[in-house]
Amino acid sequence: MRSILALVLLTACSSSGDSNLIANGTIEVTETDIAPVVPARVVGVRADEGALVAAGDTLATLTQAATQADIAGAAAQVAAAEAALRDLRAGARPAELRTAEAELAAAGAEATRTAADLARIRPLAERGVMSRQALDAAVAAAERGAARRRTAAAQLQLVRQGARPEQLRSAEAAVTGARADLAARQAVAADLVLTAPVAGTVLRRLAEPGEVVPAGTPVMALGDLRRPWARVYVAQEVMRSLRVGDRADGRLDGAPARAFAGRIVTISDRAEFTPRIALTERERADLVFGVKVAFDDTTGALHPGLPVTVRFASPRP
Repeated sequence: MRSILALVLLTACSSSGDSNLIANGTIEVTETDIAPVVPARVVGVRADEGALVAAGDTLATLTQAATQADIAGAAAQVAAAEAALRDLRAGARPAELRTAEAELAAAGAEATRTAADLARIRPLAERGVMSRQALDAAVAAAERGAARRRTAAAQLQLVRQGARPEQLRSAEAAVTGARADLAARQAVAADLVLTAPVAGTVLRRLAEPGEVVPAGTPVMALGDLRRPWARVYVAQEVMRSLRVGDRADGRLDGAPARAFAGRIVTISDRAEFTPRIALTERERADLVFGVKVAFDDTTGALHPGLPVTVRFASPRP
């Protein structure tokens, strides 16, 4: 939020009476710029200037060319990561378990057969009935059979044990990352719908459908008319008699008989020169202090830019 700089006048005052407690200023309101956080094209603007809006109302909608495609791709990544994690947590399927058991049975049968062949050939080779090459071949076959049986047994054990903790943690991290990416892309899409952060009045429409606006460029300006205020300037002898919280009232030029109750919310602790629009050369050289006065107005009569005359309560003794 930012506040519009007040255009103020210090009233010409006499040195007697309480006229020093009157100052002129301009009604201002707290203004909020409604702007996208990413560059986008304006699709629609749903509020006209002067319209009253409630907090949360949609003010404008924007679009980016790849937003929906990015969301769909990220959602697919989430589904794939979640499926992989479920598969690991479920462990081996019955078919996988039967396959591993069958492989172990086949490997065991081969190991038994090759071991029997070696037991039969070895005595024959020792008596010279079988050649040395036949014996070497039988030994190698028996070793391969035994190795295959050990490998099949280890594989069956892994299938029965399921995924390792490291695999599960890796799969869980993949799911977390995919979900975070999807959430980020959905947040970008949500940022393309501009809503009113507070209740207020549309002061200005700054973009129209079809325009491409950079990030941070206002599409609309929203003002909070429920809390109008004015900044006026007073001389140092007046400032010393004022306190934050003191009562004041404001009157519009067009309705001087109607007083709007207000109170002092800020008193500047640093002096500054009277604005150049002061009425006399002497006043331009005077040092003054800024005073911010907030008004109570539920009728919406205090519109931004209206001149207002502020009268402070009588000074303290």
